[in-house]
Amino acid sequence: MTDRSSESLVAAAKETLTAGIAASGGQVWLACSFSLEDVAIIDIAHHAGISLRIFALDTGRLNEETYEVADALVERYHLPIVWYFPQHGAVEQLERADGLFSFRESLEKRHVCCGIRKVEPLSRALHGVSGWVTGMRREQSITRTDLVSFGPDDLNGGIIKINPLLEWREGDLLAYTESRRLPKNRLYNQGYRSIGCAPCTRAVEAGEDARAGRWWWENPEQKECGLHRR
Repeated sequence: MTDRSSESLVAAAKETLTAGIAASGGQVWLACSFSLEDVAIIDIAHHAGISLRIFALDTGRLNEETYEVADALVERYHLPIVWYFPQHGAVEQLERADGLFSFRESLEKRHVCCGIRKVEPLSRALHGVSGWVTGMRREQSITRTDLVSFGPDDLNGGIIKINPLLEWREGDLLAYTESRRLPKNRLYNQGYRSIGCAPCTRAVEAGEDARAGRWWWENPEQKECGLHRR
């Protein structure tokens, strides 16, 4: 976008949300990981009067700081968050068979862990809905450069997937967060730029991209958990 003003970015996000929800023709949920992106979307939707139901995936491996943001959102916006959890039996079987850190042994084993802790709960969360909203941004990594603002999500039955912050840059997001004094995960102040499960997330080094701290032992083109496969 040539005009980087906060007003134009917020207006574009509202337009994408409104158009995407209309295209879905039914109930739309926001998948909230309590990132800066998701918090900004909640704030934008709230002040625009756009109704979004919110769900979150509790993988069992989240940081304490992530739960703090969830609590702050409930208090500030008086909104319900519907939590989804992995199937207990699947987690128990995985950890008994392969241990607690098998996801670091190979890409295949990491996908198994993500499948149990994220992908399967997501499929339950999206069952019966017409669309979902994410905080994905194009600049985050090479796996997200070909995203569109909204369109059918073939991985989830063709429901509409909406990315209202697609063209936002990290600086835009930080400026909006500060100007609105939004709840912010304390890990961002410790060098984290993308926050997921605690064992799979670390702070990034100077010059690294925003998602370099996610699954840092893998190649950049592999860094998706299955929720947003291309």
